[in-house]
Amino acid sequence: MTVPDRLRLPLVFDADGLAVEVGSFAEDEWTPHFNRAIYQGDWSGAALRSVGGRSSQLYPDPTATAAFADTELLGACPRLAQSLAQLQCMTTSVRLLALGPGARIAEHRDYRLGYDDGEVRLHVPVVTNPDVEFVLDGRRVVLGRGECWYLNLNLPHRVTNHSSVPRVHLVIDCIVNPWLQAVFETAMHD
Repeated sequence: MTVPDRLRLPLVFDADGLAVEVGSFAEDEWTPHFNRAIYQGDWSGAALRSVGGRSSQLYPDPTATAAFADTELLGACPRLAQSLAQLQCMTTSVRLLALGPGARIAEHRDYRLGYDDGEVRLHVPVVTNPDVEFVLDGRRVVLGRGECWYLNLNLPHRVTNHSSVPRVHLVIDCIVNPWLQAVFETAMHD
């Protein structure tokens, strides 16, 4: 199956409910993003599922010996947990990533996160606005609140938050299985 580099999946997320939970996080529950070389401004995250189940572990370390596990933050967020429960596939890293006002993520690639690699990264905008610019392989992708998007992040991509409020995405790494294959096929035929 040939999958496009961007695809809105037929999965529904309650952005308003998720935003309420995200808004309840304390400032110290957000960890600065580990890849400081590729961004300017504030880019931080809160892990909901991570290596060893630590909420400050944003890096989905492929060489780690500890298993991926839910964090205490996910346990305190029933709406987020319910949203993730609709995914009938294995998830590895699950994070909330916040890009502050005026912040910019430089063009980069995240390897082995394309459909053909057997692991995909899904983005669900929880808090966003039209002034957030997400560019994948030279073309802008407009991601609406509560929508679930597959993006082939093996390709060059960059993000700029031109707005005065943070942008928050639920970012979910999933292992491709027959259920997820069927979701992709449905999306491509709609």
